[in-house]
Amino acid sequence: MFDAAAKALAQMLTPTLRAVLLKAIGLALALIAIISIVLQRLLSALADNGATWAEQTSGFAPHAVWSALAWVLSIMAGIGIVTGALFLMPTVTAFVGSFFVDETAEAVEREYYPAEPVGRALPFFRALIEGLKIAWLALLVYLCALPFLFFAGFGVIILFLANAYLLGREYFELAAMRFRPPYEAKAMRKANAPYVFLAGMVIAVFVSIPVVNLATPIFAMAFMVHVHKRMSTKRAELIEH
Repeated sequence: MFDAAAKALAQMLTPTLRAVLLKAIGLALALIAIISIVLQRLLSALADNGATWAEQTSGFAPHAVWSALAWVLSIMAGIGIVTGALFLMPTVTAFVGSFFVDETAEAVEREYYPAEPVGRALPFFRALIEGLKIAWLALLVYLCALPFLFFAGFGVIILFLANAYLLGREYFELAAMRFRPPYEAKAMRKANAPYVFLAGMVIAVFVSIPVVNLATPIFAMAFMVHVHKRMSTKRAELIEH
């Protein structure tokens, strides 16, 4: 498992995967920037309209006070958006990265398994659905863990374990579905659930590192290609014997 992680990390620095990584990170940052700008404009407009309504309704403070309050609320909204963007990074990168998983997997397969046939790329809509599913699950995990962050770090533990399970499951199935029908990929994952969960913990460590987690989909897919190949080899040996 650690050998698979080391190979995935090393290949991310090669020209082929580095190009994929830069495309995925650039698209993720652009999407985060667009979301942040839209939310900032929306919240600023709400603050201005709210201050105007309060000024007209109450009439007990001068216009300058309400303008200052709207400005403070806009600044607070901006800070909140920046903070929220940090939490949204894994979710956005998971969605964006789904469009590059096959390109990543093919690069790994050609580099490390040249004697074996290359897997089939997932259909566009299947990749889109899987990307939306991973993004939604990542967001759901963060929202569920958030209340527990204030209770002796329980939220951090919950977040880590949930990420290990969800990300391990999803990326393993993405790697397996290049060679197997979806139902068979899911069955293989369930049959090796403890090992896939441990592999997911490696991805969970990666996704917990700020900024570095922008590269999570590329690392996770490269890593799970090795994990799936290793499982497939062991399975073939068992069938032979």
